[in-house]
Amino acid sequence: MPGHVLFNHEFLLNLTGAFLCTQWAVRLMKKQMPGGGRIINNGSISAHVPRPNSVAYTATKHAMTGLPRSTALDGRRHDIACGQIDIGNAATQMTARMSDGVAQASGELAPEPTMDVAAVVDAVRYMAALPLDTNVPFLTVMANQMPFIGRG
Repeated sequence: MPGHVLFNHEFLLNLTGAFLCTQWAVRLMKKQMPGGGRIINNGSISAHVPRPNSVAYTATKHAMTGLPRSTALDGRRHDIACGQIDIGNAATQMTARMSDGVAQASGELAPEPTMDVAAVVDAVRYMAALPLDTNVPFLTVMANQMPFIGRG
């Protein structure tokens, strides 16, 4: 089944890859002196409000929200903070097609605005610069006019 292969591919890239990288980072942060550190996972607003025809992507990003929660909890005693950034419509090659129109919940195609990727960089820098006794579990940064709030 073509959909089954796509689901496995999405699952492997979006969730298993992040899980393995987080596992490696935690091991390293426990051993280093001084111990501790910060992990920032890349989630997606699609975990909260999916796009049409995105079941594999949405399922893996929904599962991803548990990774920083468990990592933050288990990492506390080792001064390991873990959070997640959910990004919506940053202007990249991947989102260039959005100006031509993307599928909406209504079944229509509609253009969607994007934001400068520098806003994402600023948000990640903010999270990374916090002291280890402070954490941002989840942060959403998105194009202000995109149909995330009220999508569906």
